[in-house]
Formats: sequence, structure tokens, C-alpha cells
Amino acid sequence: MNILVTGAKGMVGTALVNNLKNIRDDKNRTRPNLKIHGIYEYDIDSSEKDLNEYCKNADFVFNLAGVNRPENEEDFMKGNFGFASTLLDTLKKYNNKAGIMLSSSIQATLSGRFSDSEYGRSKKAGEELFFEYQKETGAPVYVYRFPNLMGHSRPKYNSAISTFCWAVANDEEFTVNDRQTELEVLYIDDLIEGMFDLLEGKEHRCEFNGTDTVFDNEGKYCYVPVTHKITLGEIVDLLEEFKNQPISLLMPKMPEGSFSKKLFSLYLTYLPKDKFKYNLKMNEDYRGSFTELVHTKDCGQVSINISKPGITKGQHWHNSKWEQFIVVHGHGLIQERNINTDEFVEFEVSGDKIEAIYMIPGWTHNIINLSETEDLVTVMTCNEIFNPDKPDTFFEEI
Repeated sequence: MNILVTGAKGMVGTALVNNLKNIRDDKNRTRPNLKIHGIYEYDIDSSEKDLNEYCKNADFVFNLAGVNRPENEEDFMKGNFGFASTLLDTLKKYNNKAGIMLSSSIQATLSGRFSDSEYGRSKKAGEELFFEYQKETGAPVYVYRFPNLMGHSRPKYNSAISTFCWAVANDEEFTVNDRQTELEVLYIDDLIEGMFDLLEGKEHRCEFNGTDTVFDNEGKYCYVPVTHKITLGEIVDLLEEFKNQPISLLMPKMPEGSFSKKLFSLYLTYLPKDKFKYNLKMNEDYRGSFTELVHTKDCGQVSINISKPGITKGQHWHNSKWEQFIVVHGHGLIQERNINTDEFVEFEVSGDKIEAIYMIPGWTHNIINLSETEDLVTVMTCNEIFNPDKPDTFFEEI
């Protein structure tokens, strides 16, 4: 299958082309039914000759080209309607009835707060042009009215979320006019999966009744089913949490598929290079060091413990706190004793065979570096963040 992507250098186009290449090059094997051969990238600097060649040979077309922020409002119609007309005429020139997807916008409903949108009118005109093309040629047309898109794009352009991410990451000032404003957001990775569904013939369909969406397998419009509704206030609050993470070490909750998980990934793409790394506090003494790496809201913390040769650490027990010790370098011995029954167990551990060992509540425990020359390096996980006001840690030798 040969794929033509117009607007290939835009936010969506760049992501789509990158991921089409992953399938073409067999790097992404999650879509075994998709066989991609040629990928034609068309953008504003491409030639008329390019467009003719691509339209002649394409088996599917993603029309992502469009104008978002022209200098003059009349340029909306030229960019969003005019090029669409040129594209369809070129396909007709070669009698190419390849399926074609149109990237439209929810603003094309021309209702509610979009009722006086010149951008919306240009998108609506483009939609009607595509539907007429389908009637005239019989070529399948897939029109998507996208909500607010969230992906890496130029800040202070056409995405408030991109602007907020950039501003917070770069310590720039920004303004939120109304924290209660709610957005429906489509994340770029979810959009791409929706486009792959389309190529596999598994697109989702809907109709629009004013601003309401009626989900119907027979609808004339298509949609991507995974979106998020969130307020501007919630977005900027999350971003401030992300910014503070290198200081607090606290990771916000980011469940699989959640908006916060996707936003954190996007936020990181706006970090200046000097913020790619940050310092961690190493608590050091003659025995070695202990460094907290990550705190979580509901799964405790992760730390790194380094023990000098011959050193014993630990010698304490907990009521409810539990830990895991995972030696990743060196040679050591972990001992545990039940404080009530004196039951005893020990484990010889080594970075040559990485194992996880639970420190059980009610069992005093230690870790001994058996080497005379090498440090013992241990990853330690704990089910709660250390609270100095309630440490739940009590000294007792094995």
C-alpha cells in the first residue's frame, strides 16, 4: 500500500509519517495486517510535479493540510478549501479512486461558540467538497471532526496545551483566562491509532446533531473514540506538579490511558536540554550512601542504597511497612528474624543473579556487604514514603 500524507510536516503529519515508517520498516508489529510500501510526504514546499506523482500512485490519502493561523481571515478558505479542491482534482485527473481521509474540526459544526467561526466555515466547505467528490467518483471518503489536539507543536500558535507545557517547562509567564473552561482533548498517539484502525477498515462512525455527537456505525463522519474532557485549571495544576517532581520526587498518579500520563509525556518534550537531568540528594556517611529516587502517591518510593565493603546496614523492623531489596551489584547477605518467634532466614545475594527479597513486617532485618573490595548496590522499594513524624522503624539487631 502506498500512502500519501498532505501536511506532512505539521504536528499530526509528522507523527503519522513517523509511525507509518515504523510499520513499513517492521519496527511496529502491532498491526500485522497493514503492509506499507511507499510513503509520500507532501507539504507546502512540495511541487506540483510531486503532487501529480503522488496522486497517480497513492492507494490511500491522508489530507492533513490546512491553515490554522493565517494573516487574513479569507486565507482560511484558500488554505482549507482551495488546496482540498486541487488535491481532489489531481486524483480525478488520474482516475485514482483511493480512499481519502479529511482532517476537519469540531468547529465545522458552526454551532454554539463556533457559530461565527471563519475557520469553521472553511472546514465545513472542505467537508462538503469531499462528500460531493464521493458522490461523483464513488471513492470512499472519511471525514474526521477532531476536537482539541494534544501533541508537540509550536507554542503560542494554535494549542493552549502546547503553550502551557512550553511555558511551565521553560519558566515563562502564561495566562489562564478561565480555569473552568473545559476542553475535549485528543492525544496524538490515540489519533494515530485511530488512523491505523481506518487503514484496517475498522473506523468508528458518528453523526452530528448540532454540537451533539450521535455515535452510529452508519454515520457519515468518523471519529477517534479515545478523548479526554478536562479543564484548563486541571491542566496547569498537573503541569506545576510535573515541574516540581525533580524537587519533591513525587510522581502524580498516572494510570494507564489517563490524561495525566499523556500530558506528562508531552510536557517532557518541551524541557530545555539543561533540564533533561537533575540532581538527587545522596545521604552519605562512612557506611556508604542512601538516595531516594522516586516517590509515588500510592505505591511508596524507590531508593538506591550503597554499602561500603564489610558494612552492615538495617538492623530494624517495621509494624506495617514492607520493603524489597534488589541487589544489582556486589556480593551480600540479607538476614531476617521474626521478633516474636525468633524464626530466622538469610539469603546470599549478588548482582550476578538479580533477585527481589521482601523485608516482612515484624521481622528485623539487615544487609551485609560480604566483599572486601567492592561496594554493594541495592535497589530498595518501599510501600510508603518515609515520614519522619511516623517512621515505623525500630532498631533491633538480628
